[in-house]
Amino acid sequence: MHRALRAVGGGVVGTFVLGFFLLVLDTQARGALSVAGVIARFLGISGRPVLAIALFAVLTAVGWPLLFVAVEEYLPLGPDPAARAVVFAGVIGVVFVAVGRGTIAGPILVIYVGFSLLAHLAYGFVLGSVYGRLAG
Repeated sequence: MHRALRAVGGGVVGTFVLGFFLLVLDTQARGALSVAGVIARFLGISGRPVLAIALFAVLTAVGWPLLFVAVEEYLPLGPDPAARAVVFAGVIGVVFVAVGRGTIAGPILVIYVGFSLLAHLAYGFVLGSVYGRLAG
C-alpha cells in the first residue's frame, strides 16, 4: 500500500481518537470553553465553529497525515513510525494549545493544556501505529 494512503488511513482513525479526547475536554470544562471555538481560533476562522470542525476533520484525517509522510524521515525516534508520529503530533499540539487558547485562564487553562496535549499525542500514536501496521 502506498505510504500516503497508509498515512490517511492512520489519520482517519486518529481523527476519531483526537475527537474523543476533545469531546472529553469540552465535557470536563463544563461550558467554560468551547472546543469548536478553540478549533476555529486555531484555524483562523473565529466565529464559524461548524466550518472549523469540518475543516479540522479534513486537516487531521488528510492534511496532517500527508505532511507526516513528507517529514517522517527527518523526525527523531525512528524507525518506529508511532514514536515519530507522536513527536510530529506533539508539535502540532503545542501550536494548537498556544494559538487556540484565546482568553482561557485560571484552572480551566490547566485542563485545556493537559487534555489538548494528551489528545494530540494520542492522535500521533494512532496515526503512526496504523500507518506502520498497514505497511505489513
